[in-house]
Order: sequence, then C-alpha cells, then structure tokens
Amino acid sequence: MSSTDLVVIHEHPEWQKPLFAALDRRDVRWEPFDLKSAAFSPEAVPEAKLYFNQASPSAYVRGHTRSVPLCLSYLRCLEAAGKRVLNGSRAFSLELSKSMQAALLTQLGVPTPRCIAFNDVEALRVRLNGWSWPALLKPEQGGSGARMYWIESFEQLHVLLESRPDLWLPDNLLLLQQYLPHDLSRGIVRMEFLGGELLYAMRVVSHGAFNLCPSETCNPVQAEPGECAVPEARPTRGPVEFHAYPEVPAEAVKTGARIFQAAGLDVGGIEYLEHDGQRFFYDINANSNLRGPIAREHFGFDPFDRVAAWLAAQISG
Repeated sequence: MSSTDLVVIHEHPEWQKPLFAALDRRDVRWEPFDLKSAAFSPEAVPEAKLYFNQASPSAYVRGHTRSVPLCLSYLRCLEAAGKRVLNGSRAFSLELSKSMQAALLTQLGVPTPRCIAFNDVEALRVRLNGWSWPALLKPEQGGSGARMYWIESFEQLHVLLESRPDLWLPDNLLLLQQYLPHDLSRGIVRMEFLGGELLYAMRVVSHGAFNLCPSETCNPVQAEPGECAVPEARPTRGPVEFHAYPEVPAEAVKTGARIFQAAGLDVGGIEYLEHDGQRFFYDINANSNLRGPIAREHFGFDPFDRVAAWLAAQISG
C-alpha cells in the first residue's frame, strides 16, 4: 500500500460506499483496507497520516469471521508503531464485548440493564437467584441482531442451546440481559456522535425485530429485505422504523458524550431505552452506520459528508 492521507479499514463495502463517495467529493487521498481477505506485516505497516476503523463485530454473519481477529491485531500493530488510529483497538475491543460495555456503564454510574455473561448453561443457573423473566439472550460479540432471542424461562434457554449449539459461535460466550418494559410505540433512542459532539438522534421502533442497524443496506427505506438480513428469532409486526428525534433531552446527550469519551470512541452510536421514568443505556457502537435520509430530510445535512469533512480536518490538523 502506497503512502496516502487516509486508510479506511472495513469489511463491508456496501456500508462504506456513501463515505467513500463523500471522501472523493472532498478530494481526500484515501485507500481501503478490506479485512475480508487481507495480510499485513507488523514490521512494515502502511504509511498514512490517519487510519479510520469501520470494522463490524457482525462480520461473521456475512461469512467473514476471520476479519475481526485480523482487524484487532492490525489496529494494535498500527498503534504500537505510533500511527494515529480513529476508533482504534480500545474502541473496537469494547464493541466486541457487551459485558465490557455493561461494566463500563456501571463504572460510570449510568443505569444499564442487568446482565450475566456465561459459557455454560449450568454455570448460569447458579447465578439466576432473583432473576426475573422474560429476558434477552444476546451474543457477547453482537451485530445485526444475530443470535438474539426472547427467552421466557431457564428451561426454554436450556432447550434452545441444546438444539442450537451453533449459537455459541464465533466466540463461545453469550449474555443473558434483563428485559426492561418500555413504550414499544416510541421505541429506543439512538444518538450518533462525531468527534465527541452529537450529530443527530433518532427514535427506532423495532416492531419486534432485533436487527436495528440504521444502514439502508440492512434496513432499506422501502421496507424491502436488507442485504444483511438475518433470521429473526421471533415474529415481527412490520419493518423497523427510524424517526428523527431533534428534541432528544440535553441530559441524555450529556450522558452519551460522557460514555463516548470514556469508551475511547471517535465516531459512534449509543442507544438507550426509557423504563419507569429512567434512561437505561445498553449498546455502544464503534462502527456507526448512519441513516442518510434522516439526517438529510430532518436535520438538513448529509451525515457522510460531515464525517468526511471531519476526517479531512483531522488529516490537515
């Protein structure tokens, strides 16, 4: 790879097309590093002013399981060589671990659903004192709603994992998360941050779906099947809805920014739900797929152009 201004590290070119186009419009000298089939030498990392990690934990859903460990190794080698990496190994490690996210939120004093990480069902059983059902089964390494299930009892969970041993893959670690009832018609809130500042916020109404990825590739505007569709673990009642949320409370934004800084994120999305008059934060996304139509139609800007402009400023600064 020749010397360039920016290297975009990714695994899903369809997600990146709007960003690539925005970078071209700004005449940024950039090159892709596609993790699907890649190799690098730790002794000779590529020369660039800036590296931007856009890898996703959900790569295994698309048959690209090997992308994740290579990405983490690559990021660490770049950092060891003194390169400037945005959404680097610290941020990516956090995105790969829902239990680490829960630990960080707890440390910050931010309300978050109770969860238990486990690699054995019987070991989980002894931790369930005082546990209330239903609950959500989630993968430690999540993404695109894959391997998520609505669970009514321990017995159901036991039967599910006996019949579906593939649910342990790729990392052999699962999470049982407390379900917090909330107004389903209002959904959850996703805030997108860029360089520590709120870019925009949305309400996301799932209609029972687990894949809430805002990318039009995953959840098309016309409610057609997405390219990254995964089998739903429960019936859905319609396509996922994304609604602009300009009136997101200032206190929620302040909390999100605090999480963002503590997580070591440069660009990312943070999600919360409202339960019993309180906000519970539960998901931190380092690879933030932006919802172009929401930002353009309701906030008056192209979010990918904002990211490209910010990257250009980081290069020149």
